[in-house]
Amino acid sequence: MTNRFLGRTGVRVSPLCLGTMSFGQESDAKTSAQLFHRAREAGINVFDTADVYGGGASERILGGLIADCRDEVVIASKAYFPTSADCNARGSSRYHLVRAVEASLRRLGTDCIDIFYLHRHDDETRAEETWRAVDDLVRAGKILYPAISNFSAWQGMKAVSLCAAKSWARPVCFQPMYNLAKRQAEVEILPMCQSEGIGVMPYSPTGGGLLTGKYGTDLRPDSGRLLENTMYGVRYADPRHYQLAGDFTAVATRHGFEPAALAIAWVAAHPAVTAPIVGTRSVAHLDVALRSLDIGLRYDSELYREISSLSMTPPPATDRNEETSSHNFGTR
Repeated sequence: MTNRFLGRTGVRVSPLCLGTMSFGQESDAKTSAQLFHRAREAGINVFDTADVYGGGASERILGGLIADCRDEVVIASKAYFPTSADCNARGSSRYHLVRAVEASLRRLGTDCIDIFYLHRHDDETRAEETWRAVDDLVRAGKILYPAISNFSAWQGMKAVSLCAAKSWARPVCFQPMYNLAKRQAEVEILPMCQSEGIGVMPYSPTGGGLLTGKYGTDLRPDSGRLLENTMYGVRYADPRHYQLAGDFTAVATRHGFEPAALAIAWVAAHPAVTAPIVGTRSVAHLDVALRSLDIGLRYDSELYREISSLSMTPPPATDRNEETSSHNFGTR
């Protein structure tokens, strides 16, 4: 497994990140340990969690697992979403972020979070308050690197510019949703990250299981995240997603690849992507994800173009779609 740099930080991370959202939920402590140790055995050194995963169980389980290898792993966690019924136990105010980080550190059993994501943009808190609080947490040694998740490109760029102007620690990593069915990140987020030297760790590379070969126009498994989790069901409710799933499975089968592995390899092939986040419930599923590294899909390959043609390429940010053709005023 060949590690790569996380943006311009100088930190090297594995080309896959293990997501631990299932820890303490679909995966009990024993299964979580099996997943962690299999990931470590394969060379994965970056693990993603959040304070809301399993009501804190994910962080607690992960904290126990990293106890004897803390200085060999990169731990990412997040805050924003509600952690209790209290009206202030949410958002990106200084009040909440300081408490959220302290609570995450206790659950993880560590003195520092390596990558700390704002889990969502806070529309109600001034950016100056949020990012000064984050910088203070960096200066206090409680987090190493700030990061952002589920931001739009303009929100992310606003954060980067503000931090640069104030000499505050700026975001070094972006965590967007990105897969063959959800390609909005290609419009501005991925180009922004390339321009600014920001690492990208996309989540949901298989679309919550949509692109694993189990779904099609008239095909559904007996169980799965899209069936059991209302949020995911709504996210992929459009019937066109199931047509895409069937078409993608056919392409994967024709080329001799497991659909889930190929779906992850397609995400990883984008030049802006540092490491897709893979979340699994079993070691067998993790092994499939690991086989994505053997595919070696190239961004400029015919297979990449064939896969990309299955879903609609989002329009450019200016909506001047002619600029992607020869019928334009020209470029430098």
